[in-house]
Amino acid sequence: MNNTRKATIQDLSQLAELFDQYRVFYQKESDILSAENFLKERIEKQDSEIYVVESEGVLVGFVQLYPLFSSTRMKKYWLLNDLFVNVNHRGKGFSKELIEAAKEVCKNSDACGILLETGKSNDIGNQLYPSCGFELYDEVNFYEWTNKI
Repeated sequence: MNNTRKATIQDLSQLAELFDQYRVFYQKESDILSAENFLKERIEKQDSEIYVVESEGVLVGFVQLYPLFSSTRMKKYWLLNDLFVNVNHRGKGFSKELIEAAKEVCKNSDACGILLETGKSNDIGNQLYPSCGFELYDEVNFYEWTNKI
């Protein structure tokens, strides 16, 4: 993991650009200013863990984890909510480096595991995650309630 490290406030400009690309990938409107404000708040409040990967001094990807808790295991869980590598830097192992950083966060915080969700049509992710040791858990139904304000 030579290229991977925890994000800092100094990364905000480049990180916001990557985060905006990630959101656009998921059909959201581009909004770099809001992305920067959102990430700044996450870093300052320390309510997520963000790791970045760089190549030749430029940030090319990131992973963001949010803490959850398992009542039955009485331990912390991590939600791997965001994983993104710039399209020009894919296929070079950066995603795997970021996942390894996420696993280290899990181990170092004595958490019981990492959860993630990805679309059934995400062919790359659905090959990547099992190759990194994640198991598909299809014994439950996943539901969402959305607050439509």
